[in-house]
Amino acid sequence: MEKLACLGILVGDFVTRPVVQIPERGKLTLVETCELHIGGCASNTAVVAKKLGSTVSVIGKIGQDALGDFVLNALKKEGIEVSKVRIEKNITTSGTAVLVFPDGERSFLHSIGANSKFTVSDIDFEYLKNFSIVHVAGIFLLPGLEYENLKELSMKVKGIGKTLSFDTAWDSTGRWLAVIKDSIPYVDYFFTSLEEAKMLSKKDDYKDIAKFFIDLGAKNVCLKMGPAGSFITDGKQSQFFPALKVNTVDSTGAGDAYVAGFLTGILKGYPFLKCGLIANAVGAMSVTAVGATNGITNWEDFVSFAKQHNVEI
Repeated sequence: MEKLACLGILVGDFVTRPVVQIPERGKLTLVETCELHIGGCASNTAVVAKKLGSTVSVIGKIGQDALGDFVLNALKKEGIEVSKVRIEKNITTSGTAVLVFPDGERSFLHSIGANSKFTVSDIDFEYLKNFSIVHVAGIFLLPGLEYENLKELSMKVKGIGKTLSFDTAWDSTGRWLAVIKDSIPYVDYFFTSLEEAKMLSKKDDYKDIAKFFIDLGAKNVCLKMGPAGSFITDGKQSQFFPALKVNTVDSTGAGDAYVAGFLTGILKGYPFLKCGLIANAVGAMSVTAVGATNGITNWEDFVSFAKQHNVEI
C-alpha cells in the first residue's frame, strides 16, 4: 500500500470566530465561538489525507504539556501513525491563536514552541523507507531545518528513493529564498501560496512565479491562490483551476487540504493534471466548516461534493 509521511510543524489551534473588532488594550470583545483544533501544516495535511483514504504517518515534535497531549491524541483518533513524534521537555507545544473574520479570512498569532527543536537528528530515515512520499510541511516555521540542514534532509530522502514534497509558510524573519534555495533541486512537488511565492521569487505573475521555481530545479510546482483558485506546472504541461463557488465558513487549513488532495491523488495513481483538479476541489471543500480539517469527511463524500460542483473525479 502506498504511504505518506508528513514531516513538520504540529500545532494546537485556538480558533476564534467571527472576529468583527479587535479589542483595545485592557478591554474585551465578544465572539460566537472559541474552539480548540489540531493545526499545523504537517498535522492538517496528514488528517485530511487520512480522511481521503491514504495511510499516513506524522513526524515532528511536541512539548510535554496538555496541548501536546491534545495534538497527539487527536492524531491517534484519526488513525494516524505517531510513533515518530518526539516529545521535548522544558518547552511548550506550538500554538496558534486563529482570528477568523466574517468573510472567512484569518490572521494568526503563532508560537513556534517545540517545532523550533525539530532537527534532522529527530528523523528516522530507515523508517521513511516504508513510505512513497515524504512531505515536509511548514518550512520557515522549522528553524532546525533550514539552509544546509534542509538540504541534508532533502538529499537523504532522495537517497532512499522517495518522492519529496515541500510546503512553505510565511517567513516572518524575512529571509525567504536563501533558506530553501539549495534544497529546491531535490524537490519533486513544490507547494506554496501565491503570497509566499511572490516573496520568494520577487515576481507578481503566477506563471512567471511557477517558471522561477521550475528553473531553480523543482520538478513540479503547485501554487495555492486562495479565492482565485490554483495553478500547477511541470514545465511542460500547465493548468489553472478556478476556485469552486462555495459558502466559505473558515479558510483555516485550506492550503494544507489542497496539498493533502494533491498527494492523495498521486498515491491513488492519478495523472498530474487530475491531481491538481482533486487538490483544487479538496481545498474548496475544506473551507465549508470551522477548523483546519473538519470540512473533509471521506473520499466518497468528497467525490459527491466535487460532482455537485461539476467536477468529475
